[in-house]
Amino acid sequence: MRSIAWTTAVVAIGAALALPAGLAFADQPTSYSPVALTESFDEVMARMEAAKPEVMQRQMNLLEERYDLSDRPMDGVTATRGKAIQDGVRVKLPEGVSWPDLAAMTPEEIKAKGLWPKGFLPLPHPNHPEGGMVFPQFHIDEINRQEGRDLTRFDMDLDLPDHFLPEYPRRCS
Repeated sequence: MRSIAWTTAVVAIGAALALPAGLAFADQPTSYSPVALTESFDEVMARMEAAKPEVMQRQMNLLEERYDLSDRPMDGVTATRGKAIQDGVRVKLPEGVSWPDLAAMTPEEIKAKGLWPKGFLPLPHPNHPEGGMVFPQFHIDEINRQEGRDLTRFDMDLDLPDHFLPEYPRRCS
């Protein structure tokens, strides 16, 4: 009985402390749809379709800033069914810095000088406020072939070039 009272008190105190913090985030944007919709689906779709080129360009700019996206397959190295495997390190380094330069620094120096390669930072979703799954075209085509479901999004496409994607499995039927 005493442990139940103790647990209840701890939970109540924790909730009281968390409430002001939760209220501070009440005005932050969220990917959850509002309970009372103010736009029809057709309006949302039209707005998001119109924004798609800007969303994809912003994501491609971010990828190109962080990574070498060129198609550089390794000589004579392929996946099981022949797709070329890409060669080399693809993370771009800050201007004027080399891998040996970074290796000679302490983590504190790298952090203080702002030299951590951006390619090692978390990569945001192409349309982060909306979120959701984004599939490569070969996956969309196969699901459509097998099940008649089109997983193509009207608001964004997969942002990774095909030469970086894994080899797609053979068709079973």
